[in-house]
Amino acid sequence: MKKTTFHFIAVLLIGTLTAAAQDFHVPQPSTKQVITQDFGLGNITLTYSRPNVKGRKIFGEVEPYNLVWRTGANNATTIKFTDEVTMEGNKVPAGEYALFSIPGENEWTIILNKTAKQWGAYSYDEKADLLRFKIKPQHTDQLTETLTMQFAEMNINSGTLHITWEHTDLPIHFVTDVDKQVMDGIDKAMQGDNKPYYFAAIYYYNNNKDMNKALEWMNIMDAKNPNSFNFKYWKARIQLKMGDKKGAVATARRGVDIATKENNAEYIRLNNDVIAEANKG
Repeated sequence: MKKTTFHFIAVLLIGTLTAAAQDFHVPQPSTKQVITQDFGLGNITLTYSRPNVKGRKIFGEVEPYNLVWRTGANNATTIKFTDEVTMEGNKVPAGEYALFSIPGENEWTIILNKTAKQWGAYSYDEKADLLRFKIKPQHTDQLTETLTMQFAEMNINSGTLHITWEHTDLPIHFVTDVDKQVMDGIDKAMQGDNKPYYFAAIYYYNNNKDMNKALEWMNIMDAKNPNSFNFKYWKARIQLKMGDKKGAVATARRGVDIATKENNAEYIRLNNDVIAEANKG
């Protein structure tokens, strides 16, 4: 009887401790961050953990030169592309990769490895590398205490990932050929019932395409929606880009009148901007 009771208490205690362990969490000293950046028609997602300097000398000591580094802490840093991109001149297929690096005093090696999920660089296998390339580190006067990755100089076709820690900044450049995809998409959509006149015209305007075609499409939208201040604004923008200042002013003034009636301060300002720009010189 005593043995049975002892066994029951032991099982109960183990179950209690297990449940407590499942509910117990200790924060990681190097916090995790996930960043998703729209790029082209897809996006790029970075997942990494962020160690701190804590008064130490990082590169060359804490992270030795000429050794593979996980480019962060805890799990290997990962980078995921939904579409193919070109990374420092190298084609990268859509997929998820581990982002390793080899720090150097004057030059770093950046590595994309096809084994995305792994702890640190302990099981890193060079045979699984998708690519390697060299970049030059840049010195920063300002101390970056916490390892920071951020996208900058972003537009639809290109952008830069900055990896910054201590006094080092590593800029990694990306490009993608989104224009052909968009133009093919516009051509295909124009064959359907729901023709994207408005967004196609804006894309043509922003990317210096055929302005006559852009104006034709915006005129169609304007005729269908004569009391739309945003259609008036974009039509005026296109007219101005084509050199028709008089037409642009007339269209934008109509846009101001409509926006005023609807109490839309943003499009009052935007249409007035067109008028001011057309009246310059």
